[in-house]
Amino acid sequence: MSKQAQQVETLFCHETDRGYQVAAQRGGERLFRSILELKETDAGPRPGRFLLKDGSSEKPKSPDEFVQLARNANRIRISQQTAPDAREELKEMLDGYQLDAKTVRTCRLCANKGRYSPINGDTAIDTGDEYICPDCATRELERELSFRGNLTSAAQDRLEDLLLEVQDLERITNLLKGRLDPDLTKFDEISANVEDIEMERVDSLDLHPGIQNLLESRFDTLLPVQSLAVQNGLLDGDDQLVVSATATGKTLVGEMTGLDRMLNGKGKMLFLVPLVALANQKHEDFEEEYGDVANVTIRVGASRVRDDGNRFDPNADIIVGTYEGIDHALRTGRDLGDIGTVVIDEVHTLQEQERGHRLDGLISRLKYYCEERAKRRDNYGGAQWVYLSATVGNPKDLAKSLEANLVEFEERPVALERHVTFAEGHEKPVTENKLVKREFDRESSKGYHGQTIIFTNSRRRCHEISRKLEYNSAPYHAGLDYGRRKKVERMFAEQDLAAVVTTAALAAGVDFPASQVIFDSLAMGIEWLTVQEFHQMLGRAGRPDYHDRGKVYVLVEPDGSYHNSMEMSEDEVAFKLLKGEMEDVRTLYDESAAIEETLANITVGGKAAKRLNDRMIGDVPTKHALGKLLEYDFIHGFSPTHLGRVVTSHFLAPDEAFQILDGIRKEKEPFEIVADLELFGEDE
Repeated sequence: MSKQAQQVETLFCHETDRGYQVAAQRGGERLFRSILELKETDAGPRPGRFLLKDGSSEKPKSPDEFVQLARNANRIRISQQTAPDAREELKEMLDGYQLDAKTVRTCRLCANKGRYSPINGDTAIDTGDEYICPDCATRELERELSFRGNLTSAAQDRLEDLLLEVQDLERITNLLKGRLDPDLTKFDEISANVEDIEMERVDSLDLHPGIQNLLESRFDTLLPVQSLAVQNGLLDGDDQLVVSATATGKTLVGEMTGLDRMLNGKGKMLFLVPLVALANQKHEDFEEEYGDVANVTIRVGASRVRDDGNRFDPNADIIVGTYEGIDHALRTGRDLGDIGTVVIDEVHTLQEQERGHRLDGLISRLKYYCEERAKRRDNYGGAQWVYLSATVGNPKDLAKSLEANLVEFEERPVALERHVTFAEGHEKPVTENKLVKREFDRESSKGYHGQTIIFTNSRRRCHEISRKLEYNSAPYHAGLDYGRRKKVERMFAEQDLAAVVTTAALAAGVDFPASQVIFDSLAMGIEWLTVQEFHQMLGRAGRPDYHDRGKVYVLVEPDGSYHNSMEMSEDEVAFKLLKGEMEDVRTLYDESAAIEETLANITVGGKAAKRLNDRMIGDVPTKHALGKLLEYDFIHGFSPTHLGRVVTSHFLAPDEAFQILDGIRKEKEPFEIVADLELFGEDE
C-alpha cells in the first residue's frame, strides 16, 4: 500500500450506503478502490474501518494506511453527488490531518463504480435527469441502439459523433424515433458555388432559323453550361463530353446542335437514353417542343423475343431511343439513314455491370455505321457526338477515351443541406408527411412555397406514400399515361401540389422545380443506388429562380434491405453514398460480356470486328472471345451463324443461350424455359 500511496495523483471519495467509496487514480487509470467508514471521536470524525476491494472480496487494512494514502495524494476530490452533510463530515475528518479536499462535479454512474470522472460544460452529457460523462453516455446510447436493430458501425459512429457534439442523449435517441430536429439530422451543407462564365447571347448564335427563332423566343442568353459548350466548339461540329449538375441545362446542348445540323441537311439527330421510361418522356417532350420543325420517332425495342418496330420511323428527323433499341437496329441490319448528331444521355452508364458493356459496344458500332456510310455517300460527312452526364469521377480520362472536348461546369447556384434520420419502413410516410408539410408551409424570398420530390423504389410504394400525405400530392411514374403525367407536371409547376412521389428509375427524367428531395428508399428496384445516381437525384433540390436553398433528407431504415441478395443494409449504404466520392467511369469486361460484344461487332462489322473492339473504352480480350464464339458455333469465319444472329439480336449472354437451347431440345414449354432462365439468374 505504501508504494501505491506514493503513486496516487487523485484520491476520489464518493458516498455510498456503506460509508464512502475511495478510489485511487493515476494517469487516468484506477489503481484500486476501497471502502472507508468513519467513526466519531472526541477529536471529531476519524477513519474507522478501511477495506481494500479486490473483485468481490474485501481485505481489511489499517485506518492509518488511509491517512498515509491521503497525505501522499496530489489532490483529494469529493463527488458533488455526495450529500452536503456527508461532504462536511469528510472535510472535517481531513482537516484533522491538515488535508484539503475539493467538491467536484462528476459522473454519477462512474462514481458508483469507483471511477473518478470529472465533467464540466464542455464534456457533460444531459440525459434529461442528470449529467453524465461521454463514456457512460455512449454506453447508454449503445444500449438504446441494441433495441432498435443492428445499426452498422458507420451509423453508430454518426450518432456517437452527434452525441458528443450536442451533449444531449435524449435528443439523439429521439432521432431513432423519427423526431425531426434539423440541428441533429443535418449531415453537412454543400455551399453555393457560382462560376464566372461569359454568357452567350442567343441572337449571336447564327443557327438555322428553324431553331434560332425558337430559342430567341425562349431565352435572351444561354445558360452557363450551354455557353461553355458553344465556346468549346459545339457549333463547329466538335465532339463534346458535357459534365454538369442536374437541372443546369445540359440537354439543350445536344438539342441545339442536333436540330441545327438536321435543319441544315447534315443528318438526323439520335437522342439516346438508358431506360424506356426516359425515352417515352423525351419523345413526348420533343414532339411538343420541336414537332413544328421536325418529325420525331421513338425506338425502344419491344423485348428480347419480339420487335415489330411499332411506332418507329427510321426516316424521321429525330430518333429518340434507348441504348438497346438503337443497338437492336444495328444488330439486325436496319438502315438508320444519315445521322448528323448522336446525343448519349447518362453516359456514366458505361460503368454499370450489365448495361455498361452494351453502351460501350453501341458507341463503337454506331461510329462504325456512320463512318462506313460517310465513305459511300459524298454528301454525308458523318456524325457529331455529344455525351451528357451529371456525375463523372474521371471526366478528363473519359473525355480522352471518347475523343471528345470536355465541357465541365461545377456550379451549384443555391446551397444544399443534407440530412439523415432513422425510421423503420412503416414509419417513413409519417416522417415524410411532416417534412412535406413543414417545407410547403415555408415561402422563399422569391415568393414560392417549398415543394418536395420523394424518391422511392416501386410504383406501388409511390401510390402508398402519396395516399398518406396530408397536403396535396401525386404519384408520378412510367406506369401513368401521358395525360396524367402532364397534369401532375402542370399542377406542380402551378404550386397546386406540395409533393410528387416518383420512382428512382425515373429520376433522370423528372424535372420538377423542387426545394426538397426525400429519399424514402436508397434502392432502385432491388439494387442499391450508386454514388452517381444518388448525386444526380439529390441535385434536384433547389433552383436559383425559386428557392433560397435546397434540402435533402435521407430516411434510413436500420439494418433494412429490399431483397435477400442485397449485401449491405440501408444505414450502411446511406453513409457510403453521403461520404462517397464520384466513381470513375470505366467499363470492365468478364468473359460473357466480351463474347456478347465481340459477336455484336462481328454481326455489324464483319472483319472490322477487331477494330471495333479496339476502339471501345473497356479492354476486350478479342482473341479469347473469338475462340469461344467459334467453340460455341456462334460464328463461321467473320460472319455470325444462324444461331449467332438469334443470340445477338436478343441480347443473350452465352449461358442464357445454352439454357434456352437445352430447354428446346427437352421440348419444354416456353413458360418453363422462361422460368428456368429466371431461376438460373437467381442461382448466380
